[in-house]
Amino acid sequence: MPELRHDPIQKRWVIIATERGRRPSDFLKIEEETSGGGFCPFDEGNEDKTPPEVMAFRPSNTAPNTPGWEVRVVSNKFPALRIEGEIDRSAEGIYDKMNGIGAHEVIVESPHHTMSLADQPIEQLEKVLLAAQMRLDDLMKDIRFRYVLIFKNHGTTAGASLAHPHTQIIATPVTPRTVAMELESCREHYHVKERCLICDIMAQEIKQEIRVISIIDGMIAFTPFASRFPFEVFIAPIQHSHSFSELSAGGRTALARILKDVLTRLKISLNDPPYNFMLHTSPNMQTKARRPGYWLTLPYDYHWHFEITPRLVKIAGFEWGTGFYINPTPPEEAARYLREVEIKP
Repeated sequence: MPELRHDPIQKRWVIIATERGRRPSDFLKIEEETSGGGFCPFDEGNEDKTPPEVMAFRPSNTAPNTPGWEVRVVSNKFPALRIEGEIDRSAEGIYDKMNGIGAHEVIVESPHHTMSLADQPIEQLEKVLLAAQMRLDDLMKDIRFRYVLIFKNHGTTAGASLAHPHTQIIATPVTPRTVAMELESCREHYHVKERCLICDIMAQEIKQEIRVISIIDGMIAFTPFASRFPFEVFIAPIQHSHSFSELSAGGRTALARILKDVLTRLKISLNDPPYNFMLHTSPNMQTKARRPGYWLTLPYDYHWHFEITPRLVKIAGFEWGTGFYINPTPPEEAARYLREVEIKP
């Protein structure tokens, strides 16, 4: 019997189509590889083919924009938003508009063209996370930006145009709708119960165990109760924290370990599927809030987290027309498959 499950964070319903139950072997990787042959601007030695470095981790005896780097951050050559100018928000009748002000950067995760995050050593993953954290902190200093999203597209189906492993950062002058809904749900829950909604969800998942994939050094990975997609994964620190900026060096190590664990399990069980991951963290609290006191409890009610969504099924007319998602793999089954993956040391 199919089930409708409600997601208390996004306040949406999901159909878990149990009679369509699909195992990992049912999801065949039919996509072509991202552009991996020939010239790649992210390869070591092609530093002059990208915009200048915003920052990089490299030995002190190497100059900026030269080979020898370990992680490199550059502005996107074709940015979705541009950093120069003022927002200039205005009305056009019933409509609102503003200039496309923001920032769009790329974290080149490794000099190695084919080494995905799942294959990176923990130490390299820590450097990628530190670069993301540093860029988040720096962009949050710009009071024009309300939000900074860190995300990754892996594989052509997930939207990657280059095979070289990279993560993207986009700062926006508004809070994205998806994050705004999370903030609203978490604030409402806290005002009623004086507890963090995501902390409450994680406590229940730990107690029930059936959707937990891994718990490593204070980080948890589980398949959400109302998963939109097969093998969707939610990763967060068990201890409450509203901002990714608060993550310590030890926390980065723990996050690197659980990210590698989950991505390796997905790669082995699903034959390296295309996926997106997104970091949802606190909005920029230095900018002017829309309403006085709007974010007064945010440090207590919001909880940063990563969402990983493998792109294994197509979104069609029913999903677009209703906002419902149809997931053919119950999250309990997905978690069990992922737990049972044997990872070689």
